[in-house]
Amino acid sequence: MTTSTPDGDNIKVLIVDDSFLMRRVIRNIVEKDEGFVVLGEAANGVEALEQIAQHQPDVILLDIEMPKMDGIEFLKHAALATTARIVVISSVAQLGSPQAMEALSLGATDIVPKPSGVLSMDLEERKSSELLGVIRKAVA
Repeated sequence: MTTSTPDGDNIKVLIVDDSFLMRRVIRNIVEKDEGFVVLGEAANGVEALEQIAQHQPDVILLDIEMPKMDGIEFLKHAALATTARIVVISSVAQLGSPQAMEALSLGATDIVPKPSGVLSMDLEERKSSELLGVIRKAVA
């Protein structure tokens, strides 16, 4: 299934996670769909704010636990910095958790729990289609 914005362009994605390995796993999932293009990656909220200004993503895939600026603090700044949809991918923001509820109240579009904790190397195997579906829904 090809996914694109209403004007026919690919959906531009920014990946924000402090783990290099998790950024690779998430990139592999996103790049399986020809309608998505990963514009950049950031290891924390500070870097993500810089990337937003540079790339103007349509969707931001955001971890919660990160150094310098965590995902919750990033969400507080993001409301002023971008109109991108933000999907939280986190081990601490499980559906219904206080972190998930706070993220949603701060503007996150949806939550995708990491299946096996902080370093969910099985994310691609266990959550790939769910993540792509959530991204599609976020920009619909």
